[in-house]
Amino acid sequence: MTPPAPLGTEAVGGRLGDLAEHRPEDAAEVCVSFALAPRPDSAAQARRLMRAQLDEWAVRDDDACDAAALIVSELVTNAVVHTASRRIICELCADPEKLRIAVRDDGCGSGMPRPAHRGADEEHGRGLLLVDAVSSAWGVHDAGPGIGLTVWAELPRTACAQW
Repeated sequence: MTPPAPLGTEAVGGRLGDLAEHRPEDAAEVCVSFALAPRPDSAAQARRLMRAQLDEWAVRDDDACDAAALIVSELVTNAVVHTASRRIICELCADPEKLRIAVRDDGCGSGMPRPAHRGADEEHGRGLLLVDAVSSAWGVHDAGPGIGLTVWAELPRTACAQW
């Protein structure tokens, strides 16, 4: 599976938590990105910002919104817990076929993220298994040491969603 292009830097300026929207030259895909501080409440903030954007894009499919909320929560939580990043960038992109969610950290983690099968009694470590279960595709793009990792996931557009 080929990873999508890395997150653009032109759309992430401003204060942490601010939405920045950009349209690629072909205008078939609309993207919004926002920066978050690496704090325990960042996943909740990412969910709120993502839900507001999906509302703005008129996404009315509850299943798609719930899956997107789960994905953004898991990816942001992983970036907070498993890296020493100073900021985390979330990007939401929609085109006629899919919704893509990407989370980039500063690349200060302990390795490549991958799903891990955990014992029934373990409380943590199932995030990427959940992402894999609810997304149509997901992957990791490593931009290089100190530059950052981007973990992305895609959801198909459903016939009843008005994007």
